[in-house]
Amino acid sequence: MNIVNILEEIEKVDGEVYERLNPRRAAMKSFFNIGKKISLAAMPLALGSMFQKAYGQSTLPSGVADVLNFALALEYLEYHFYNHALLGTDVTFTYPTAAAKTAITTIRDHEKAHVDLLVGALGSSARTPIAYADTDFRAGGTFANVYTDYNTFLAVAQGFEDTGVRAYKGQAANLMAAPGVLQTALQIHSVEARHASHIRQMRTAAGSTVYKPWVSLGASGQANDSGVAAVDAVYAGEDLTVQAGANIVGIGGFSGITKAAAVESFDEPLDKASVVTIANLFLQPGKRL
Repeated sequence: MNIVNILEEIEKVDGEVYERLNPRRAAMKSFFNIGKKISLAAMPLALGSMFQKAYGQSTLPSGVADVLNFALALEYLEYHFYNHALLGTDVTFTYPTAAAKTAITTIRDHEKAHVDLLVGALGSSARTPIAYADTDFRAGGTFANVYTDYNTFLAVAQGFEDTGVRAYKGQAANLMAAPGVLQTALQIHSVEARHASHIRQMRTAAGSTVYKPWVSLGASGQANDSGVAAVDAVYAGEDLTVQAGANIVGIGGFSGITKAAAVESFDEPLDKASVVTIANLFLQPGKRL
């Protein structure tokens, strides 16, 4: 979850959201700096209070609530994915090291904190919680061994993390007018990118294939470097080599700037509709977004 994405989605249904939150950008910056000073446990109350003050009511406008509830649904999904890998009785793979299990525990705890954060912000407008029984992390049999094979588990985890990073990308330029929010956006980006990078490093440590810490070209020459064709949707459009109208490959006459180098130099955004399509792969029929 990242607050910047949420605010951008809210801005689509309420163009005055930033002014509602605080008409003075300096004060807005002060709110986002609170995150450096208060505990994670206290953040849900802080965020909830911020939105209630912004709209002068305890129940959020439907458009705003829809955006926050969408983010909440994704956080429930990620939380259950990692939590089951730690506590599920049908999980038969073994973590190769104590450090590997600790890393997954940390990511799980982050996702739970994000759920609590959004529930606190939504208050009575919060959607019905998504239970583990509502999920299907085997994706209808596509990942039948996700909880019996450690490498498959990590491959799916990589898909989740790379989806999150892509969904976040491209927002910085929209925040240039709000330096405080931009600063926070970059901080959040850094943390999310580290999560994605760490999962990739865990995959390298667990097998013979070396995964770069960032999205790169796969064996087929497409951007899906996960080795799992079933997650192609996560990487759709990541192999673009044209940026700002210029083809990066061989730019300036430098033959060393290959397609692989060009693709690795830029991350492409993933729109909401694409994220929903990916998320629905892991939800039971009747429970999809």
